[in-house]
Amino acid sequence: MRFLLDSEHRAFAASLDALLTSADTARVVRDWSRGDPTGGRALWSRIAEAGVFALAVPEEYDGLGPRPVELAVAFVELGRHAVPGPLVETVAAAALLTEPALAGRFLPPLAAGATMTTLTPAGGPYALDGDAATTCLALTPEGLRLSPGPAAPVRPSMDPARRLTALLPGGELLSPAPPVEQAVTWARLATAAQALGVGLTLLERTVAHVRRRTQFGVAVGSFQAVKHRLADARIALDFARPLLFGAALTMDPADVAAAKVTACRAAYTTARTALQLHGAIGYTAEYDLSLWLTKARALLGAWGGPDECRDVVLSARA
Repeated sequence: MRFLLDSEHRAFAASLDALLTSADTARVVRDWSRGDPTGGRALWSRIAEAGVFALAVPEEYDGLGPRPVELAVAFVELGRHAVPGPLVETVAAAALLTEPALAGRFLPPLAAGATMTTLTPAGGPYALDGDAATTCLALTPEGLRLSPGPAAPVRPSMDPARRLTALLPGGELLSPAPPVEQAVTWARLATAAQALGVGLTLLERTVAHVRRRTQFGVAVGSFQAVKHRLADARIALDFARPLLFGAALTMDPADVAAAKVTACRAAYTTARTALQLHGAIGYTAEYDLSLWLTKARALLGAWGGPDECRDVVLSARA
């Protein structure tokens, strides 16, 4: 079965690509990593104006959705440009805040980009970008809580642009029984789409690099071994794409888990290939490739690692 985007989806992706290209996201990511969220917050507002966060919010709360296919399209572009911030966590929060009183209170500003929401997963010690978020939620044994704020300092992270913060305990109990499985499904879909976008950029940049770099008087990209590595990466990404959009159509937890495993593994495989084919320059933090390399590895374990997602798939098929 083939899952092809229609003209509206492609136009939406192109508009986001143009927006993010003009925003110089590499500079925004580096500032965000150093603890300066000014550029990231301005970009967040522009992404919200494009309707991205509204895709996870029902129409009765000033949203456009829920529209998972369009959300997946958007998050592929966000991954392609390595946009920082608690993007996935904001989507997960929208899926958690479904009770009418909570939805009316939190979702309209979330859809408009007026708030930046992060979320500590159940059993997780840290929230992503809790120091920059305006709304900090935590899944605790008692239910969903509104945290009074982040606790310093920011913890080291594999991806410098994914800043980990321990939230302060306590806070308002918003819901004793939030729809956690629904939120995890949306978070995994967004993570899978983001990972696919990361992999696509890594492949694109690596192909451009091996065309420019020469050895023995010829382009490195002409070597058969290099072609094989790039072809393997391309095949992995191409296999992940229909799984992603197929999962967005069904929103079945097992389908989404399968898409996350495949897309994140494809991005990680592409990252390893990119690192090897770039040589020593690929290891330097100053080279922009590192912004995508570290993100590919971090997304592999975000919102359920490969083993956990495979267990979801196997349990559904048992």
